[in-house]
Amino acid sequence: MAHRNKGVYEGFLKRLVDIILSSMAIILLSVPFVIVSIMVRKKLGSPILFKQERPGLYGRPFFMYKFRTMTDDKDEKGALLPDHLRLTKFGTFLRATSLDELPELFNIIKGDMSIVGPRPLLMGYLPLYNSHQKRRHEVKPGLTGLAQVNGRNAISWEEKFDLDVHYVDNVSISKDIKIILTTIKKVFIREGINSEEAATVEPFRGNKKDVDNE
Repeated sequence: MAHRNKGVYEGFLKRLVDIILSSMAIILLSVPFVIVSIMVRKKLGSPILFKQERPGLYGRPFFMYKFRTMTDDKDEKGALLPDHLRLTKFGTFLRATSLDELPELFNIIKGDMSIVGPRPLLMGYLPLYNSHQKRRHEVKPGLTGLAQVNGRNAISWEEKFDLDVHYVDNVSISKDIKIILTTIKKVFIREGINSEEAATVEPFRGNKKDVDNE
């Protein structure tokens, strides 16, 4: 994957803004962070955090942290039950309010993520992207992004990826500020959190043309 030429904001100031804003958020949200940790432990058990390897900048893997929202309930054969059966009302609340995303602030401090950028998806999706969609990894993944404020889980995968690449080609401080402010607004009105068809996000299965040609 080719490395792009970056401007002053993307090459230096964006990282500085990430550190400052995420540090402030951790301090300001310390009480909710503790309360959610206690509630997750009480209602869902241990571990409190959900850890999963995700692709970061240029597709390099890192471990992303979130508050867990599902139980570990299993069937009689010892296999985990489907996601929609393990997602509790409390877990749904955490997702609807985006409180489950709070631990990602530490991923931002570490430098794995940025406040604004394409959301880090699953490692298994990497071979499914076409050349256009792979460009979403030319910037660090974000806590929020252009796709999240333009439909989030209510739009198609193709639309999400187009928005991700549009962001890659138009990184600016003004766009980041607008995305952050819009995200805060949408969190309060709980808009675009889940698709109507599933309790969790529908998996990406590849591009339609590729599937049709199989």
